[in-house]
Amino acid sequence: MCEEEGVVFIGPASDVIRRMGDKIEAKKIARQAGVPTVPGSVGAIAEFSEALAVAGEVGYPLLIKAAAGGGGRGMRVVETAGTLEKDLAEIMSEAEVAFGDPSVYIERYLTDIRHIEIQLISDGHTALHVGERDCTAQRRNQKLVEESPSPVLDADLRQGLAQAAVALCKEVGYRNAGTVEFVFDNVERKYYFIEMNTRIQVEHPVSEMVSGIDLIKLQLHIAGGLPLGLEQDDIVFSGHAIECRINAEDPDRGFAPSPGTISNFRSPGGFGVRMDTHIESGYRIPPFYDSMIGKLICWGQDRSEAIARMIRALDELVVDGVSTTSQFQKRILESAEFTSGEFNTAFVAELLERENAR
Repeated sequence: MCEEEGVVFIGPASDVIRRMGDKIEAKKIARQAGVPTVPGSVGAIAEFSEALAVAGEVGYPLLIKAAAGGGGRGMRVVETAGTLEKDLAEIMSEAEVAFGDPSVYIERYLTDIRHIEIQLISDGHTALHVGERDCTAQRRNQKLVEESPSPVLDADLRQGLAQAAVALCKEVGYRNAGTVEFVFDNVERKYYFIEMNTRIQVEHPVSEMVSGIDLIKLQLHIAGGLPLGLEQDDIVFSGHAIECRINAEDPDRGFAPSPGTISNFRSPGGFGVRMDTHIESGYRIPPFYDSMIGKLICWGQDRSEAIARMIRALDELVVDGVSTTSQFQKRILESAEFTSGEFNTAFVAELLERENAR
């Protein structure tokens, strides 16, 4: 509609959003750009016989994914051939209801993985990366903690991921800010493209803190027809940054939403601490929307300093009147797994199991 009315949209072109929003189409474009993709079906799966053939090629477990899915929704793991037909029918039905599109595809289900993404910025001529973010600390496929740089990448892997993301950006003619998401196989130490987010993301401040780049300002420059005015060598990374998503949820009640009035709000402060939020004392959190009420970002000269600063900031954060996830975030950061940097996407679920067993 913006394009039809001559209104400048701060983001990529509508056809790019449409193409990359379809995960099957996005996977095809990634392959054309030479970007590694998770082994699985080339296009949409419409019949059980097609799913069975793919299963025979890649083996179990499998992951059925809705082509129009996102935000951790529209996915199902299939452990054995015995449930494949039932799971396929159910996820197609769910995709139709949730996204208005029953199209699904199938990939090999990788079990020991990390979630790593590359921040991109492009003016349509020059495409640059602004480093990676490690978003492996998740609950039910929803990101909780993001950090940059990733604690597990060496220089070659880091460069390979960045080059793959930039190649995809150029292949699709991308303009403005975007993120290319990958899964990283901890066992084989290989990365695979999973999707592109054609927008600025919740965790973009992590990239800003380690690069000194104001991504929102650049979005406005590009939308205004101005060139980036940067080359890749101009982007220099320093230190380590971590972001914790602060949700109005009660971890002791299965992360149930906690709407209500905030009687007292105090933001943490100090060097290297940033709090992005819309809340204030007296603000009423409605029950109708996403439960995230703020993002707490901390920078340090290295990862250990960033963790220590974040733990202190979480303790200083005051949100009275509702329950939040701040102290659960603190427990994540204090865990042996997070401190070591050696964990995968199952880590938070395992942490919760240990806590519930006590």
